Amino acid sequence: MSFIGYKDTIGEGDLVLAFLGRDAIKPIVINKEETLNTRFGSFPHAQMIGLKYGTQMASIKGYGFIHLLQPSAELWTLSLPHRTQIVYTPDSSYITQRLGITAGSRVIEAGTGSASFSHALARTVSAEGHLFTYEFHEPRFLEAKKEFEEHGLLGTPVTINHRDVCKDGFEISNYDGDVKATSVFLDLPAPWEAIAHLSQVISQDEKVGICCFSPCIEQVSKTLDALKEYGWTSVQMVEIQARRWEARQQMVRQVDDAVLRLKDVKRRKLEGIERKRRFYAEHGQPRDEDSEQEVEKRKELEKEETKVDRTEFNPFGRGLRIKDGDEAFNWIKVSKTEAEVKSHTSYLTFAFKQATPSSTT
Repeated sequence: MSFIGYKDTIGEGDLVLAFLGRDAIKPIVINKEETLNTRFGSFPHAQMIGLKYGTQMASIKGYGFIHLLQPSAELWTLSLPHRTQIVYTPDSSYITQRLGITAGSRVIEAGTGSASFSHALARTVSAEGHLFTYEFHEPRFLEAKKEFEEHGLLGTPVTINHRDVCKDGFEISNYDGDVKATSVFLDLPAPWEAIAHLSQVISQDEKVGICCFSPCIEQVSKTLDALKEYGWTSVQMVEIQARRWEARQQMVRQVDDAVLRLKDVKRRKLEGIERKRRFYAEHGQPRDEDSEQEVEKRKELEKEETKVDRTEFNPFGRGLRIKDGDEAFNWIKVSKTEAEVKSHTSYLTFAFKQATPSSTT
């Protein structure tokens, strides 16, 4: 299964993202001998084979269901195993657009980490371009390499390197040819140390863009000094703060509705007092010597005999429920944002370097 190509049906060995909910996506590799067990029920892999991606699959006993989704960079970001903090879609999409990364681009990424952004970059550059990604931490390097191989990305279009670019530069031993990168992304604790080594691997014939992903303003300050020292210009720092928008319909409530609601509350309160009075008149007041079983039985009887029949429509709360959009009522479309930012954000420092004069003549 490749993150670059697409297919219609699920087969043995394919990667499937089981969508349990907006915040619960579980990646599974199809093995007909295995079963996915969730809070919604059990889902045998053998029954997934032959289904189309996007299918809603019911559990064995029919108590719940999941959706079988085709992997994409955005969904992988939400479901991947975290080895480090990751670059989320709001940042990765903006970086890709700002650096002008497209099919055929040659991109350097330093700090592979959990390979969230790596998958997005690999899909964008496609088979015509190339992604050179570096990871200094060996266990993370091996895990990322294994993922790239399983996802059909290793070699074309991804080359991964185990190297500390801050100390040893961007030299590549497992790639034939020149890198000539047109875009650079640095997600490092000290990006200013790596900037000094970039001249050997970036293109001299085209405009080159760089983005440094840094959580601290002190890192940004040192990065700015290094960019200036090594001839990068058009420097700008931005911060992305993403929030989800919720769109829905809301019933139009009039002042008269509010007045009727207040009258209804008062009426129900008086009716409740009267029902309890009749109950105690018929069954007597509770006694201190009543046993625990008698008290519980009395509470259940009181609840049953004094319960309210809420079959009338109430636009402000408890009562008969109305389906959204019911034409018998007036509706308006409303939207709101989440109260908190739910993406890991950092400062994005962008800069560019023009082609050298000698290479354009």
